[in-house]
Amino acid sequence: MTALTLSTAAAPGLRADAIVIGVAKGANGPSVAPGAEAVDKAYDGRLADVLETLGASGAEGEVTKLPAPSGFKAPVVVAVGLGAEPAKDAGFDPEALRRAAGAAARALAGAKKAAFALPLAEAADAGVVAEGVLLGAYSFDAYKESAKETKGAKAKANGKAPLAEAALLGGKPRDKAYKAAIERAAAVAEELNRARDLVNTPPNDLDPEAFAAVAQAAAKEHGIKVQVLDEKALTKGGYGGILGVGAGSASGPRLVKLSYTSPKAKKSLAFVGKGITYDSGGISLKPAGHNETMKCDMAGAAAVFAAVVAAARLGLEVNVTGWLALAENMPSGSATRPGDVLRMYSGKTVEVLNTDAEGRLVLADALWAASQEKPDAIIDVATLTGAMMLALGSRTYGVMANDDAFRSAVHEAAEEVGEPAWPMPMPEHLRKGLDSPTADIANMGERMGGGLVAGLFLREFVGEGITWAHLDIAGPAFNEGGPFGYTPKGGTGTAVRTLVRVAELAAAGELG
Repeated sequence: MTALTLSTAAAPGLRADAIVIGVAKGANGPSVAPGAEAVDKAYDGRLADVLETLGASGAEGEVTKLPAPSGFKAPVVVAVGLGAEPAKDAGFDPEALRRAAGAAARALAGAKKAAFALPLAEAADAGVVAEGVLLGAYSFDAYKESAKETKGAKAKANGKAPLAEAALLGGKPRDKAYKAAIERAAAVAEELNRARDLVNTPPNDLDPEAFAAVAQAAAKEHGIKVQVLDEKALTKGGYGGILGVGAGSASGPRLVKLSYTSPKAKKSLAFVGKGITYDSGGISLKPAGHNETMKCDMAGAAAVFAAVVAAARLGLEVNVTGWLALAENMPSGSATRPGDVLRMYSGKTVEVLNTDAEGRLVLADALWAASQEKPDAIIDVATLTGAMMLALGSRTYGVMANDDAFRSAVHEAAEEVGEPAWPMPMPEHLRKGLDSPTADIANMGERMGGGLVAGLFLREFVGEGITWAHLDIAGPAFNEGGPFGYTPKGGTGTAVRTLVRVAELAAAGELG
């Protein structure tokens, strides 16, 4: 991962491959953002005019490269757009800084060192810039023939390694708040990038057993207790949902429990993740064109895994348990059929009307298991429904809950860390559509409002009196388009930062 340093050095004298500055979109054209004063001075105060001549406007994510002024030890200045210029005396939006840093880091692939002279009004700004750099520099090339070890850094397919080092100018190396901010950014970004790696790994190399092994290794490294239930243990325990989904695959299902505990904890959280390592739809086979990205159907479990490890690395004063419900949904002679009835871990029976509505089945077992420990709150994360993508698009996830205040708190946490989310209702009239003449409940209800129906199904498996939220990340979990800001093509790591922020709020006694 890109190395981070805080530096008080002046931009002209710093040895680097590039100096990164911010440019805002002003009413009368681009304006140079704070932090780049020394660079602007070297252009005789006309840097904004030069950038405008080159076509720069300051729009978010825009990257413009130009030769550095005479006397600079860095050969190139990289101007990155921050979007609209803030009101007088107002700072730049943290997400704008994060995205700008990410865009610059992506543009500097192959560079050994870059100095970031972006606005750092306080320690928190250093944290978001650091996070943007680390997330923007991410690449996944494990399966590229051209990827090779180059001086300790994995080369990209085009021969350019990710940016090796980033110096944050204007940072205060001896200030505890600044140091803490970039240390937090490093821990969260590294785990989020690990989640991205998992999502991007082909399903032939990441079946439930392999995912469980990754979790076990990380747990051992970071002092997290881990328990893995294999097919035999799942059968003995009566986990009919997880077993039913995994019945058609040669790769058996797993339920992984990760437990991070703090001796100073006053609150406990349970995070539950959908981990379908590949989703063919089962007997209700997906149509052509819908299978190619289904390795990403374990993104919820990846997010939960990463968040628990990040909480441990940060030493948060809260107990966090992660539940990874892992299965592969395949069609075969042993697969669950539409019309079958499964007896879930809770004891309830579910009539399976569509085997492609499998995520809610594995989550139901894991939610009930999490409920037995009586945590203060449960949050599940899942690439659950195409309906949520239709409602909110590809960059925003939906938040449902059995408590309005908790839903608001989770939504606010998501927005605070830069993960677009939207609170969704749970209309009671939709619950009737889940009634089954054969079983306690069916796994499908009304087609319209399908994302909300899925939330209502999950609610049935949350223990009485336990606060719960459901994050449907089907849209933003996997980016099929081009990279933007700090978001790469492929796995995004969506929800990791939200879960970590929720854990931090709980540790501080500030979670609503």
